[in-house]
Amino acid sequence: MRWLRQRQESKDLAKNQEEIQKEEKTLEKTFKEKYLAGEIEFEEIDDYSQDWGFHDETMTLREYLGLNAEEEDAWVSIGDEALKELLDKQRG
Repeated sequence: MRWLRQRQESKDLAKNQEEIQKEEKTLEKTFKEKYLAGEIEFEEIDDYSQDWGFHDETMTLREYLGLNAEEEDAWVSIGDEALKELLDKQRG
């Protein structure tokens, strides 16, 4: 009976660790948030895009970067400079 209790405790611990990891991911800033805060350079968008490709996330790249639909459209249709211009208008 003791091994059954230990097994359940192990499952509970693993579940709690998963929940903590999900919360930590939620608390992480997106590319857009960091860029607008002046914490990173625009060129880091490439690293973020690459990281997204290796994640098990179900979110889209737009969501992962923190972009809205207009920003995504400018980035995809026109390029980096168009997105940078939109974001720079929002910088504080």
